[in-house]
Amino acid sequence: MHDNPGTVTQPILCVEDAVVHFPVRQTLWRRLRGQPRQYVQALNQVRLEIHRGETLGIVGESGCGKSTLARALVGLLDATEGRVRFQGKDIAGLRGAQRRAFNRQVQMIFQDPYGSLNPRMTVGQVLHEALSVHRLCPPAEIPGRIAALLELVRLPADAKDKLPHEFSGGQRQRIGISRALAVEPQVLVADELVSALDVSVQAQVVNLLLELQDKLGLTVLFVAHDLRLVRHISHRVAVMYLGEVVEVGETEALYETPLHPYTQALLRAAPSMDPDDRQRSVSLTGELPSPLSPPSGCRFHTRCPRAVPLCSQQRPILSARPGGQRVACHLA
Repeated sequence: MHDNPGTVTQPILCVEDAVVHFPVRQTLWRRLRGQPRQYVQALNQVRLEIHRGETLGIVGESGCGKSTLARALVGLLDATEGRVRFQGKDIAGLRGAQRRAFNRQVQMIFQDPYGSLNPRMTVGQVLHEALSVHRLCPPAEIPGRIAALLELVRLPADAKDKLPHEFSGGQRQRIGISRALAVEPQVLVADELVSALDVSVQAQVVNLLLELQDKLGLTVLFVAHDLRLVRHISHRVAVMYLGEVVEVGETEALYETPLHPYTQALLRAAPSMDPDDRQRSVSLTGELPSPLSPPSGCRFHTRCPRAVPLCSQQRPILSARPGGQRVACHLA
């Protein structure tokens, strides 16, 4: 882990009270009874800042809104309310050349690189397309740039002549990283980058990402459900629960002294390598409530062992605590 470089600079990406709702297909029965349209509340008033040069880890259970947040940050999803700003500008208002510049500067790497690579294009053609569309170098320099990109992600030079199915999962992720880097982005959004890979390959890909971040000065948003991996790679961590950020702070502070009951439960539930920790109780009980009808007040109160009446009545706001962490909890 290196020191957090992002504490004094202005945030490069800023999420301001972002709300994302997806309309649910209405059944004939609901329509006949005149019942209102239902919405999945994927994100609810999310506030977050990402600083230049840092890695921000996003953690939480499946279905808590991590991937929705990642897609909103790269502009694949529009916020229903609130806004996402890149270098101070609301991305929803970007048009023409400004929008193309944003699309180039904020790149996403997907969980399934095979699904996001054209199976009929060689790796060289994939990279050639990225370089020529954005006109980042003269046509004569493209072959040299492709060779440099493959070397950067430690793929052999002859990889350019092969199709995606000829590579292993880890190698395909490297192709995905090289394609993202081809357009010289400032921000990489890695959505469950290594969750489909073997543990031994995960470490290689994550260490490559750390190396590239140092070398190229990248800002990285790292979405994952593996808490140990997030601790290894991140400067700061944001914990999400049912579409909301419930805690955010410097990595070591958050892992050593988690303030939100959900963060505490997540860390207790995570596998530990320490034999003395094996007997720790896990207090995370019950199912994640439906995003169609989330609980009132604090969304975690239905599963929280410390909940009091106020928790079900009033939504806690993400606010600063003495240690520098921000937490949304009435009892923290």
